[in-house]
Amino acid sequence: VMSSTDVLDALGEMLDSRRGQSPDESYVARLHSVGLDKILEKVGEEAIETVIAAKNGDADAVIHETADLWFHTMVMLSHLYITPGQVVEELGRRVGTSGLAEKAARSQ
Repeated sequence: VMSSTDVLDALGEMLDSRRGQSPDESYVARLHSVGLDKILEKVGEEAIETVIAAKNGDADAVIHETADLWFHTMVMLSHLYITPGQVVEELGRRVGTSGLAEKAARSQ
């Protein structure tokens, strides 16, 4: 069984490798080829679907829609040459830090 971090790293590597492939052969390559605005549109669409699933209280739908949201967010990261590890490092930095303190530190 892969750890969460291993899954994110493997997915990130796959998304990066598909960047240069034919858009006719890969959904990820197609997303990369249409550009950031279309990728962001897809992230927004998946975010809305996740919110609706949560409001409906359907756990299976929340899991499915969150997976779609995370996937498309990772495509966005890949398109911007940001690795999942960079995001995980930032989350790790925040562990044990008060959310209010972290927000206050960002606004300075």
